[in-house]
Amino acid sequence: MKDDSLKSLRENLGKQDQEILRLLNERGRLAIEVGRVKSRKGREVYDPSQEAKVFAKLTGNNTGPLPDQAVRNIFREIISSSRALQTPISVAYLGPEASFTHQAALAHFGLEASFYPKPAMAEIFRDVERDINPWGVVPIENSLEGSVRQTQSQLIATSAGIRAEIFLRITLCLLASHRRAEKIRRIYSHPHALGQCRDWLRKNLPDCRQIETGSTAEAARRVLEDRGGAAVASRIAATTYGLSVLNEGIEDYPENATRFLVIGKGASKPTGDDKTSILFATPHVPGALHQALTPFSKAKVNLLRIESHPMRERIWEYLFFADFEGHAEEKKTAKVLREMNSWTTFLKNLGSYPRGEQS
Repeated sequence: MKDDSLKSLRENLGKQDQEILRLLNERGRLAIEVGRVKSRKGREVYDPSQEAKVFAKLTGNNTGPLPDQAVRNIFREIISSSRALQTPISVAYLGPEASFTHQAALAHFGLEASFYPKPAMAEIFRDVERDINPWGVVPIENSLEGSVRQTQSQLIATSAGIRAEIFLRITLCLLASHRRAEKIRRIYSHPHALGQCRDWLRKNLPDCRQIETGSTAEAARRVLEDRGGAAVASRIAATTYGLSVLNEGIEDYPENATRFLVIGKGASKPTGDDKTSILFATPHVPGALHQALTPFSKAKVNLLRIESHPMRERIWEYLFFADFEGHAEEKKTAKVLREMNSWTTFLKNLGSYPRGEQS
């Protein structure tokens, strides 16, 4: 009886699989038609605002038992495959393969996009500006270690804008080409990753020399050639480069996440749940910063983050990066920016974009 019941359930699942397959192909045909219309109208194949609305509607209508994250994961690949039927998407990211930036890019664009690792932040921005790769993914801040200065420096001068944001939970592992922790003499990793597990390394590997690398994935590659070395990187990096995981979850605080930016040309449309990032400078006089920020308080616009960044060409003078709720095309936000402009010597809208799902 039980075997018959299981057989019946499997038959029903098989029928549903066939129906899902039929609907997926029907969706694919519709996506091709959408691509043709977009091409005639000069529209982008990848539209961050539209996709954000799709995911919000799907999770809003989700009644389970699938959790919202599972729904997002499934439809991420469905949408990625549909995009690929229209025009292949190419994305530059801070490499090498299996870096956390690579993982963020995969989580956002899906497996059907084409990904191109770059050794330096400047190359990602250059690719986007020159249409070599129309999209780029770069890290901007970590919840423990703060902002990524290299990205901020590139945002100052670039003609590309912020089109979306990605949040990625960071789990760090100690990787080596063997399983003998007593053989480790050197620890390789990105400075942010080393900082995120500073206490763990001090307690467990106090005598090891720490060597900074451009990314966690680069650290994993270095360890392949250094039997006395270990890398602080991800489990995916271990799989990619054939390394052993000696310890997992070595970050000092489990609530460890990194925020990434998707950069591209053009601008994302309002979704109703957006953020805007700006860069500005104020006169070097008392009260200037207060005056520049007063419009936010008056309009009850929530300022999410503000941070100073030194001006390279002027010693002891600073630019300010700020994130706030709202979209630059909304009346209230546009008014804030107009009023703010009266109290600044320089104001640049880096982009308005859909608020990312925090992991």
